[in-house]
Amino acid sequence: MKSFFVYLLRCGDGSYYCGHTDDLVLRVHQHEDGDIGYTSTRKPIEIVWQGEFETREGALAFELQVKGWSRAKKEALIRGDWDAIKNLAKSTNPIQAKPPPSVRAGRVEAITSPSTSSGGAEREKQRTLRQAQGERAVVQSIVQEEGIAQRRAVAKAITLLESTRADHRAQADELLTSLLPYTGKSFRLGISGVPGVGKSTFIETLGLYLIDQGHRVAVLTIDPSSTISGGSILGDKTRMEKLSVHDRAYIRPSPSSGTLGGVAEKTREAMLVCEAAGYDIVIVETVGVGQSETAVAGMTDMFVLMQLPNAGDDLQAIKKGVMELADLVVINKADIDKDAATRAQAQITSAMRLFGQQGNPAPTTARIHLDPVHPEPVEGFVKTSTGSVRTELVWSPKVIQMSALHGTGVQEFWQNVSTFKELQTKDGKLAQRRQQQSLAWMWERIESGLKQAFKQNPQVQALLPQLTQQVLKGELAASTAARNLLETQVNNAQAAMK
Repeated sequence: MKSFFVYLLRCGDGSYYCGHTDDLVLRVHQHEDGDIGYTSTRKPIEIVWQGEFETREGALAFELQVKGWSRAKKEALIRGDWDAIKNLAKSTNPIQAKPPPSVRAGRVEAITSPSTSSGGAEREKQRTLRQAQGERAVVQSIVQEEGIAQRRAVAKAITLLESTRADHRAQADELLTSLLPYTGKSFRLGISGVPGVGKSTFIETLGLYLIDQGHRVAVLTIDPSSTISGGSILGDKTRMEKLSVHDRAYIRPSPSSGTLGGVAEKTREAMLVCEAAGYDIVIVETVGVGQSETAVAGMTDMFVLMQLPNAGDDLQAIKKGVMELADLVVINKADIDKDAATRAQAQITSAMRLFGQQGNPAPTTARIHLDPVHPEPVEGFVKTSTGSVRTELVWSPKVIQMSALHGTGVQEFWQNVSTFKELQTKDGKLAQRRQQQSLAWMWERIESGLKQAFKQNPQVQALLPQLTQQVLKGELAASTAARNLLETQVNNAQAAMK
């Protein structure tokens, strides 16, 4: 039977770290190599206690319990003094007074790496091997298992993808490449709208409806980051109380971290991880947006814009930006003021027709093709005096009303989504859209990489403080300083090529 371990580490700064794993040796080596965030900056580390459990659930429960203990209780645990733990406890909970029946606990000696005495090259080889083993284990958990282990693996993979550490970026690229063969089978739905329009409530209602229809639903929510502190509340998940605890749903909140367009920097990568895990519906909820945050339309199969009744007049409706990219517009909270919702629906429908006349795709519901080769009607054709006319249905953006709070209009919404998916798949537009998005994704990563390389360039870093001071004192124009820095990087790159 496979065992699971809870372990306690003493860090170099005197603090304790508690975790659980099914491979204790591998996990300790990961701590030693700096692959675990908390202990990577608190070396050296020493394993001072371990407990062996029969189930992962039991190990996880005991880990969470120990994490809530005081320092004195953790030190009593290291000594194996359960009477002291009982005396230190604020309550007389039996599980705090003695070891759980499924644990075999004891103090352990520090686990040493087999490569310590073999030199740096051997240690690096062992590190690479462990990373490859860990990557294969994560990939296997994502694509083969459904349950707690898979959810944990998905969370770990997305966290790795979102990391800004250089070594983590390399690992993330390898992980994503391994997952690519398992992606592309889901339908990607982008949901956007102004703050307070009811996006989270709508997604929970829709998600529960889709689960009842037999789907597995992944939701990636983006929360705005503070421009002052850099922090983010990540509170959208709290609005989805029922969906967040459903075993056929996965919700991952992420900070925007200054990324413009209403999404996070690694939203595309997170979608692929969810697809590889078998979630056939992936929903991306943007931050509350205005008129120009359109990035989500460039990474999803269908872009849904949510609007409020009384949100503006006819002129507001025809303003360019996010409105003209919408495949479906939802007037939410229609139950509050039905007349206002009807007016908003009429205004936006008129605006959609105007956008169609100015060159946007699918301005009508059918294309007519004259075919003089077929004098008689055949399947898909209608007989006319000049030959046969083939009718081809295409998608025209719709505007519907609904109330997410009361669950009205959800079935109509999904019928429209299903029709859109069927039509776009039939004429190849869905595949073409994804190909264009993949190219856009590549160029986006190139731009991000160039920006990062510019900041890390030694010559740029040496010149930057001087030019910064000159700009602050008004001695040099900001545009001139930027050009000088860019020329420095280009000259350095040209010199390196010679």
